[in-house]
This record gives sequence, C-alpha cells and structure tokens, in this order.
Amino acid sequence: MSHTVEIRDLYYRAGKNFEIRDLALNVPTGSMYGFLGPNGAGKTTTIRLMLGLLRPRSGRITVLGGEMPRESPRVLSRTGYVPEQPHLYLSLTVDEALRYHSAFYTTWDWKWADELLGSFHLDRTSLLGRLSKGEMGKLEVLLVLAQRPELLVLDEPTDGLDPVVRRDVLTALLEYVSQQNATVFISSHLVHELERICDWVGVMDRGRLVAELPMHSFKSGIKRLRVANAPTPAGDTPFVLLSREPGGSGVETWVVRGWQAPMTQYFEGVGANLRDVVDLDLEEGFVELLRTFRVPRS
Repeated sequence: MSHTVEIRDLYYRAGKNFEIRDLALNVPTGSMYGFLGPNGAGKTTTIRLMLGLLRPRSGRITVLGGEMPRESPRVLSRTGYVPEQPHLYLSLTVDEALRYHSAFYTTWDWKWADELLGSFHLDRTSLLGRLSKGEMGKLEVLLVLAQRPELLVLDEPTDGLDPVVRRDVLTALLEYVSQQNATVFISSHLVHELERICDWVGVMDRGRLVAELPMHSFKSGIKRLRVANAPTPAGDTPFVLLSREPGGSGVETWVVRGWQAPMTQYFEGVGANLRDVVDLDLEEGFVELLRTFRVPRS
C-alpha cells in the first residue's frame, strides 16, 4: 500500500504545556482519512507540521513523496488546503478571489470552477466581506477543488455550517475523490460526519495518536462485552482491553478493541461466561478510546 503522507518519530513542542511526541501517521493514497480528536488535541498543529508551516524538533515528514519542509514548494503546488479559519482578502469579490487564487496553480480548472460556482449558488460580484459563513466555507472548498490537487487537507471545513451547506461541501469532495483518485485528509471533531464519508480514521488526543486503522475495522472491532465470572487479571487476551467496570450480580462490562467472533473461546478458556456483545457506533468508540487513553495520565 502506498501512502500520500508518512510521518515518523515526530516531536514538536509549543510552549511549556503542549507537545506532540513520537507521532507516526500513514495516510493511504486515494483514501478519505478522517483525523479525529477533541479541541486542543493537536490536530491543527499536526496539519501545519505536515504542510511545512511549522518545523518539528525531530522526526521525518513525507508528503506526496517530498520531504517536508525542505520540498514544500513542490509539494504545496499539488496540495489544496482549507485552514480552520478563513484566510481570504475580504475586500475582494468572489470573481477576484478566483482570479487571484488561480494565478498560483498551473493545474487550475476554470471550467470546473464555473460549475462549482453554480452548484454552490455563489455570485461572482459578491464581496467576500459580505458572505455568510456558509458561503465563505463553500468558496474556500471551491478554491482548493479548482486547483485539481492530488492531496486535499481540510481542517474543520464544515465546523459551524448548517446541514444543507455541509451536505453540499461533502458531496463536492466525494465527487472529486471518485473522479481523480485524490487523497483527502480531513480533520474534525464531528464524529458522525466522518463516519459517513471516510475509509480510514486516526484518533488524536493530548499530542499523541491514540489509534489509526481502517474505518470498517474501527466500527466493527470496538465492542462492549458483558462478562460473568471475569478473571482477575485478564491475562493474555486476543483483543485490546480498553476498560472494565464492575456491575451487579458479578457481571462486568468490558470495552475491547480488535474484536472478532472466534475470540469468544478466550472466555471459555479462563472459566468466564460471555453474556452479551454490543456494537458501538463510531462516536461511542471514539469516546471510549479517549477515556481509556487518559486514565493512566490522570
């Protein structure tokens, strides 16, 4: 499997209270990679490091085959980036913003830019300073898509947008990926949104990557188990035991990752009784991962 983004042994420190440590991250080529984490987890800092906007203290970052930040001009010419905060000149009109942006990219596609203007219902003559938040969000996505990039990096692109605008933006992204086999790296704390569109997921918290795996493995592999006569300690389990909590009548609740049906044999082997296996949706699994990750550090 080839990777559009590879990060190895990354270390970065910002001030006294925040650092990214031992970060290793792989974004498969052609994937929709969802980068999940609570506010302050380090998602935006990781993106800035990835794009050469910040310099790590140590480690290696490779994007589209180029070492960052040393090869950032070549890499960024093939990358579309929507930052968390709007970055456009508010005194420009929509048409002027398009013309200004197009001057930097030899791959700019005016035909598709015009089509997106129509589908997003944006008026060329409107001043950017008078656009609504939804209109500005659609314009920023339009600008990066019209570049025809190989990699799109989107930092909370739909945060604060109404459901109709979010649907329009995500539909345009999915259409582009299906046409171009582009790679999308999308950061968000809106778990349910990424669940619908992403095929890979990375979970970040407190400057560390908690998990990275295919979306289907994340959704199908995290379970809540009800276990009677549970062994203490659990011993060598075939799954990752995220948490265990006592309950009534000697029945414990376990949350596990990497679950597969044949693993029921483990409980038979240790004299326990597996009463129930409950599926968790992405948001529940996300919360359990963060809760478990934070316990040893509290």
